[in-house]
Amino acid sequence: MINSLLIFSIPYEPVVFGVKLNMHLILEYLAFFLAFRYYVFLRKRSTDVISSNNRLSIIIGAIFGALFLSRLVAFFENPVAHIQEDWLYNLNNKTIMGGLFGGLLGVELAKKIIDEKQSSGDLFTAPIILGIIIGRIGCFLSGIKEFTYGKETSFFTGMDLGDGIQRHPIALYEVVFLTVLFIIIRRLQKANITFKNGDLFKLFMVSYFSLRFFIEFLKPNSFYTLGLSSIQILCLICLVYYYKFILQGITYVRKKLYIL
Repeated sequence: MINSLLIFSIPYEPVVFGVKLNMHLILEYLAFFLAFRYYVFLRKRSTDVISSNNRLSIIIGAIFGALFLSRLVAFFENPVAHIQEDWLYNLNNKTIMGGLFGGLLGVELAKKIIDEKQSSGDLFTAPIILGIIIGRIGCFLSGIKEFTYGKETSFFTGMDLGDGIQRHPIALYEVVFLTVLFIIIRRLQKANITFKNGDLFKLFMVSYFSLRFFIEFLKPNSFYTLGLSSIQILCLICLVYYYKFILQGITYVRKKLYIL
């Protein structure tokens, strides 16, 4: 079991100067900070075809879209339970999947308003992945206190996340997947390959939402519609949104396989 490799227990709540630290909250803020600094670093090193004013409008659109949909999707993960909670709890309850897709819709709306035609996602791609990785480490350290834990399992990756039951460490699975995806996308950015603006962001969205669709079956979810959770339904909506890109990718792979 993975637990035997750790030098600390889950949930990990170190006490510093008599204060118990909330590692999930600390890493969540650190994720935002480092992701933004990484974005600023990349923008300075690249030729951004979008003006500073339009880029700012796009970021604002992404923020508001993410704030709204992240909380709406989180509420529908278990509406029966959440409706019994107070408004402050539901305001703080959020999910990265709703944030990503809400941010996407917010960006597209902002671009419509300012009449920006250029794709804006590629510059955000690596910073977003980095931020999610850091945030997911925080989720992993929180154990069962965050709803990123999996069902009971006898698989060798099973871990005791704080309740004495061997569970799928879903957050850890995501960290591994996103780390590999980050490396692939950074190599593609540096490779001498011609991509359309926005293709790398689409690759990230399609890859991550596909992973989340399947990995949700390993969580003790509430499946209210067609045997799917609210996040899985959102994943399908996202994949339909990018269906043209997916078909192009399938066609490209088939051509490569045919040549081989």
